[in-house]
Amino acid sequence: MKNLLTVVFTVLFFSPAIAQRQQQEVIYHVFQRSFFDSNADGKGDLEGIRQKLDYLQKTGVTSILLTPLYTSDFYHSYFAEDFEHIDPAYGSLKEYRTLVQEVHRRAMKIYQDVEMQYVTADHPWFKESYKNPASKYSPYIFYLDKKNEKPWYFMGVPEFTTYDNQKQQLVVVNMKSQQVKDYTLKMLKYWADPDGDGNFNDGVDGFRLDHAMDNLDNAGRLTNLFKDFWAPILASLRKQNPKLIFVAEQANWASYGYEYLNKATVDRVFAFRLWAAVSKFDKNEIIKAADSTFNYLPKGKEQVVFIENHDTKRFATTVGGNISKEKVGAALNVLLGGVTAIYYGQEIGMQGEQGKGATDGNDIPLREAFDWYKSSEGAGVANWYKNTGSWWDNRNAKPDDGISVEEQQADPNSLYNYYKELLRIRRMEEAFSDTKFTNVPNANPNVLTFIKKGSRRPVLVMINLGGNEEAVTIDDPKLNLSATKVILGDDFKFPMGGTTVIIKPYGVQAWRLLFD
Repeated sequence: MKNLLTVVFTVLFFSPAIAQRQQQEVIYHVFQRSFFDSNADGKGDLEGIRQKLDYLQKTGVTSILLTPLYTSDFYHSYFAEDFEHIDPAYGSLKEYRTLVQEVHRRAMKIYQDVEMQYVTADHPWFKESYKNPASKYSPYIFYLDKKNEKPWYFMGVPEFTTYDNQKQQLVVVNMKSQQVKDYTLKMLKYWADPDGDGNFNDGVDGFRLDHAMDNLDNAGRLTNLFKDFWAPILASLRKQNPKLIFVAEQANWASYGYEYLNKATVDRVFAFRLWAAVSKFDKNEIIKAADSTFNYLPKGKEQVVFIENHDTKRFATTVGGNISKEKVGAALNVLLGGVTAIYYGQEIGMQGEQGKGATDGNDIPLREAFDWYKSSEGAGVANWYKNTGSWWDNRNAKPDDGISVEEQQADPNSLYNYYKELLRIRRMEEAFSDTKFTNVPNANPNVLTFIKKGSRRPVLVMINLGGNEEAVTIDDPKLNLSATKVILGDDFKFPMGGTTVIIKPYGVQAWRLLFD
């Protein structure tokens, strides 16, 4: 009996199929200030994320990507006032470590977002070196003169206005300085292993490198940063913990990111070209972008696939709140390939687009409070921007609009439950471990068909990108469509010996091929 139990345990927990399913990572990109407020101060926080881990896991999420944690004069924390301390609004170091340890206890991962290229005027590096060339921090800031009177301002702009009408300055960090390189490595090593004991249970699983560039801001002043700055730092971090994962955000959204993978040695980049193609619902553009995104990757490298993030228009707004289109976007996000990333609120169809004006409040509509309740009010709602400007007066969240967790969890046809089903299928079907994109030709200009092969049973996916019912004929003679099992969509099969089916408007179908 003991030997039998050992065999059963081995099959259940160590079989290749189970291992493959466990590797189907799904990242939840959370803007923590807006997610869940645990202490009723109106601001989302780290303890709020910990309290909602059950929700994330039940949705199908395996990893969490935080926005920057450090103290900042800006609400989004991308520009540091102090890299070494967590913004008190998010919580304490103890709460942070508790969150990380709880994430790891659940066999999940957690990533931090960092931007080391710029600091605010309140950062000690600038405060102590401005007009003081003798300061020990002079090498840390990029000055345009020897008297330290002319800092290189971010994007050449000497002053910014925040959403709450504060005036702030941003200056460029001198990334050629050895002191900056050493400091960056020290800080990232700390977050990877806070107590330095070699046990990474309380450390992050990797970092997102925001606005990474080889030639910073294309100014010709800080160049070859991939080779001289990032590659050696990442190499040192990998010596500390070989399992760390690094993803770079391309500053140029038209880039497929291959230069980041090869020169900066990051593990992942974002599939921006695919995001643009998906937003257009154009079959040929999706095929071309998917082919270039997935089929030429260096060994061991990955693309992060998304349909919205903290800098883009919400996908639900892009498609005018059409839930059928939102479900098509969800299917493309989850099933095409790569590492799936879901921006908080995407799974319930939260809406928002960038406003017009001269402050950083313009992006608040992309970062509104997560809508937990039918009434859009209640315990934990993080309305930190309440009564601060037009972004509040014209907020997207409305009571009884169907866009809340409370409303959608109970509705089997909701967008939320559709995401849950897609993520379940991705997790359970080994074919979705296939890292390549294989288009399956058909003559219909509105219907995308592709196959995910894996190492066992392939899956054929069919997505109608248009609002009309369509007849689709599969033109690939290598596919045996006579024996299939529906795993997503309406319960219909290809006719015996036939290759043509009818798919409903904005329909999404997936079949497991039983013979190939």
